[in-house]
Amino acid sequence: QLQLVESGGASVQAGGSLRLSCAASRATDSTGSGYSWAWFRQAPGKEREGVALIANSGWISYADSAKGRFTVSQDAAKNTLYLQMNSLKVEDTAMYYCAARVGYWLRLRADDFHTWGQGTQVTVSS
Repeated sequence: QLQLVESGGASVQAGGSLRLSCAASRATDSTGSGYSWAWFRQAPGKEREGVALIANSGWISYADSAKGRFTVSQDAAKNTLYLQMNSLKVEDTAMYYCAARVGYWLRLRADDFHTWGQGTQVTVSS
């Protein structure tokens, strides 16, 4: 069973940078199928929203709020997903989650992902 563990969250000032990591316990499921990976975030009182996605083909997409500031990447050898966040804004404050689903997937919607990490808190102050 796939397990995901996020790290790297912290409190930073606006304009700063953070790199989040998500360590996965495996790269494929029991049938050998790869995963598509994503980052989501949820601020208090708000719905969980997608931030970035890497499909198992390597195709990448970003939410509009992340374009130009955030970069998603993965290190296949380490089974680790990253989210580099630059030019952070107060409105980026949220709990950040990584998520996975088996197979090729292009839609950044929380309901489509079946495995989640416990989250890592990012707080951006002015």
